[in-house]
Amino acid sequence: MNSVVGTFRSRTDAEQAASALHSAGIPADRINLLSPGATEKQVDSVPVTDAEAPGIGKALGAAVGGSMGVAGGILLGDVLATVLLPGIGAVAAIGVTAAAILGALGAIGGGAAGKAADAALSDGIPADELHVYEDALRQGRSVLIAEAKDEAQAAEMRGILTSANAETIDKARHMWWLGVRDVEKEKYNAAGGNFEQDEAYYQKGFEAALHLNHRGKTYDESRDQLEWVYPNELGHAAFRQGFDRGQAYLKARAENPR
Repeated sequence: MNSVVGTFRSRTDAEQAASALHSAGIPADRINLLSPGATEKQVDSVPVTDAEAPGIGKALGAAVGGSMGVAGGILLGDVLATVLLPGIGAVAAIGVTAAAILGALGAIGGGAAGKAADAALSDGIPADELHVYEDALRQGRSVLIAEAKDEAQAAEMRGILTSANAETIDKARHMWWLGVRDVEKEKYNAAGGNFEQDEAYYQKGFEAALHLNHRGKTYDESRDQLEWVYPNELGHAAFRQGFDRGQAYLKARAENPR
């Protein structure tokens, strides 16, 4: 299935968009919501197991009560996950896909991919977008993920989300990059580089480091996979520097979440 993603400045807007999707015939079990600002009570209500990956904080649970997650008066799904993410706080997920994403983000926050992250990847969640979801949640935005059966339905969904004032995932990625770009430009130019000329390579390397498969790994450890995904960029020095800076960015976030 094709995933259509929108980010929203408020959970209310996201819920209204979910209701509009459902009214257009999208089944509730294909509408997922990630939203910051879950209460401590919600987090505490989810059981913690011994098998839980370290760093997920208080909770990653499923099927809590079997009827959590109502948006615009409709039941979105039967799975609720709540995780305390460093630098973000309590985040709730409604829907199976959202729960898998939140599990992956929780594992990322703790520095361990774990079973939750593996599940997210096996479910077809684009691992190269997880840092964009993470940043949106950090900015207090809700993320709505709807799964379309084909491209025609995906186009219809995108129209509905646009009408509901959603920000596209591409726009969210652009805004995330603007948030880190000035610092990266300064460091790159100070080392004798030409950031304007090399930015495309540098950004790809930086984002490659944030991919779930490469977090916490050195360039050499990731090289084989990088060569498969970025055959035209791998030989460029700016790509390597971007990758190394991406890893430094992750380390700084882990040491100082806020």
